[in-house]
Amino acid sequence: MPNSRSPSTPASRVPYRIEHRFARGLVWFRRDLRADDHAALHYALKHCEKVWCVFVFDREILDPLLARGLRADRRIAFILASLAPLRATLEQAGGGLIVLDDAARQAIPKLAAGLDVEAVFTNHDYEPSAIARDADVRDALAGDSRVFFTFKDQVIFEADEVLTGGGTPFSVFTPYKNAWLRTVQPFDLRPYPIEPYLGALAPVPRPWQRALPAAEDLGFAESNLAEVAMPTGSDGAHALFDDFLERIGDYERQRNFPAVRGPSYLSVHLRFGTISIRTLARTAHEIVLRGGAAAPGAAVWLSELIWRDFYFMILHHHPRVAEGKSFHAEYDKLRWVEATAGDRYFEAWCAARTGYPLVDAAMLQIAQSGYMHNRLRMVTASFLIKDLGVDWRRGEQYFADQLNDFDFSANNGGWQWAASTGCDAQPYFRIFNPVTQSENFDPEGRFIRKYLPVLEKLPQKYIHAPWTAPERVLAEAGVKLGVNYPRPIVQHDVVRAETLERYGVVKGKASGRLPAP
Repeated sequence: MPNSRSPSTPASRVPYRIEHRFARGLVWFRRDLRADDHAALHYALKHCEKVWCVFVFDREILDPLLARGLRADRRIAFILASLAPLRATLEQAGGGLIVLDDAARQAIPKLAAGLDVEAVFTNHDYEPSAIARDADVRDALAGDSRVFFTFKDQVIFEADEVLTGGGTPFSVFTPYKNAWLRTVQPFDLRPYPIEPYLGALAPVPRPWQRALPAAEDLGFAESNLAEVAMPTGSDGAHALFDDFLERIGDYERQRNFPAVRGPSYLSVHLRFGTISIRTLARTAHEIVLRGGAAAPGAAVWLSELIWRDFYFMILHHHPRVAEGKSFHAEYDKLRWVEATAGDRYFEAWCAARTGYPLVDAAMLQIAQSGYMHNRLRMVTASFLIKDLGVDWRRGEQYFADQLNDFDFSANNGGWQWAASTGCDAQPYFRIFNPVTQSENFDPEGRFIRKYLPVLEKLPQKYIHAPWTAPERVLAEAGVKLGVNYPRPIVQHDVVRAETLERYGVVKGKASGRLPAP
């Protein structure tokens, strides 16, 4: 890549230097569906006389979704709803957006040849499959004497930019966060200006002028994204951020309660880049530095943003986690419940039929909306792994299929955290009690009642564990255990002991005898 930096200066401190000026360039939008504070767009506009823009519905990503039966995928609808305003913004500035339905590794070199561009600009993608795709694109472009530039855009620090004092990658979050905070400077959070260079945008040539596809054109069915009422595009992202800033001071107190409007709800926008990570991190960091009532909440939220960088860094240094491997290899020896029980348990978990109301309500939330509150992601993951004894990889894949904000590094990191197999994971003997979690974080049962109306008439005393209610109370509430709401699929205290035994075998702290599932 023909970018140069001073070898003695950290990469994050020095802007990319492109030594050439090009007559024609192409910007490939991917996880960055916005026209502001966009690294690749900035450099293309600054260094090219004419710039075209493209987004590819990559069949190598879409076809596996269809093969898994995900025809009504909300993420397709979100992308389409976000591409429309992006295209409109580019057109208003004199350009446009080419939209292709093809395999990107062939489509980008072909389009580059068709437009006769000298350089293609895009932003880094960190997953191994994307890295391999980009390598193929780079090689194909080079074969036609075209150059391929990629830029850091979806994280603040990447790869080797934050290391231990010994120059090695971190594997524990808190020391990483502390080093991140010591390292960050205003330069790292600066926006990439777009507006001064918009004159370089070129309108879409006639052969590529076509309407945005509908979901059906891509092989997908219409989803319920409109019913979910999720804001889309850059305008939607900034509206959410403005709303969150009004309550960021309460984030530390309210973030764990799913019935409360505590989170930012920006995760899907970070996933698809409809808002810049620099905008978010810079604002949070400034609030922390100013101090005041909002600072504690902003500091906690900034930590959540730093977790994203941490997990991307882990994926870079330990790509084996993308192959289904545990971060700590010894945990690949874990023995899960036998197949028949595992299938039955997994299906009940997916179908929200475990008999534990908070778990079931959370699983209905993700099935109906593609969103799950972060506290509930931990609760449901812990339940699948440590109450039901099901391999964490099955849950990881289910979330990958269901979550609007699915991002491999964070999803894998979260599941390995819950499974105690990952970096800086919870200890294997820490096992969430689903009833206690319910009592602590949905004390009035408001979240449960929203998603499980069959339980809405149960008194607060019994909403977290309906099986403890007297028959008279159940009858008055219209609850028939085993009929209109399931009995608990397992007994938490019993399976907790079995899980300790299962992990203890690996850790050398048990007899070696695995109890029957």
